[in-house]
Amino acid sequence: MIQTNVGAHAVSLVEVGPRDGLQNEQAPISTADKIELCKRLLAAGVTRLEAAAFVSPKWVPQMADGAHVLAGLNGFRHSEVSLSALVPNVKGMEAAIEAGVQEVVVFTAASEAFTQKNINCTIADSIERFKPVIELARQHQVHVRGSISCALGCPYEGPIPVGRAGDVARRLADVGVQEFDVADTIGVGTPGQTRAVFEAVAKAVPLHSVAGHFHDTYGQALANILAALDVGVRTFHSSVAGLGGCPYAKGATGNVATEDVVYMLHGMGYDTGVDLNALVDVGQWFSTAVLARPYGSRAGRALWTRRHG
Repeated sequence: MIQTNVGAHAVSLVEVGPRDGLQNEQAPISTADKIELCKRLLAAGVTRLEAAAFVSPKWVPQMADGAHVLAGLNGFRHSEVSLSALVPNVKGMEAAIEAGVQEVVVFTAASEAFTQKNINCTIADSIERFKPVIELARQHQVHVRGSISCALGCPYEGPIPVGRAGDVARRLADVGVQEFDVADTIGVGTPGQTRAVFEAVAKAVPLHSVAGHFHDTYGQALANILAALDVGVRTFHSSVAGLGGCPYAKGATGNVATEDVVYMLHGMGYDTGVDLNALVDVGQWFSTAVLARPYGSRAGRALWTRRHG
């Protein structure tokens, strides 16, 4: 069982770079580089790692090697580490179980239009489809997270009613989802809106089972994390070097950089269990040596420059 209820002075981070961060990369990334990224993140103190997605390679070719990536991490599995994967259906769930994941992510949205564009069904139908997936998870003691995309805004519908994410979370809980990832998929949310949405979600499901997932399109991600912290949220998703985007959300930029989140949280006295300097080394390496692009974390770049000139 994944521990989602952390202490008042601790924050649990779910590192999503190897999955959500890389899924939108157009150039193929080798399996060896993905495995090395995961190993370095785990060595830096990451304990919850979203490492793969068992989806159709036709739609997300970058994720076609998920089973091989997870197999490459066999020596890093222990009781304090949880490896997770995104699964869209029973076939994906069976593959994830075979790969030995500790948790899986099923996905819907707070926007009907986005759900139609993303998975070609209504929100209600998407939740109905989760039932056999969740039953398999129960049988194999696999923790189930439910991702609620576009909780603060949609590229097709625009603003989303404040209570919608809470309603979806309640419906996910009814079918057995254990943790609720409330996502600002296109990064349009602001702190006041974030507070209102997470307060509404907290009325629907236990707050200790809620996580915040913020993209930084409009530079609001850290401010939104602060707003969610004030509500009482203690689990957040982030991506090393700010990698990521969404193939179904035009204009969405990367997830908030893990380095930036850790720098802020440590400065506020929160414990994340992550070694920030080691994390910066990971982000610098992957950005420059693997992706051949500038390092995407502001805090990471500053810390790297301070150390190396």
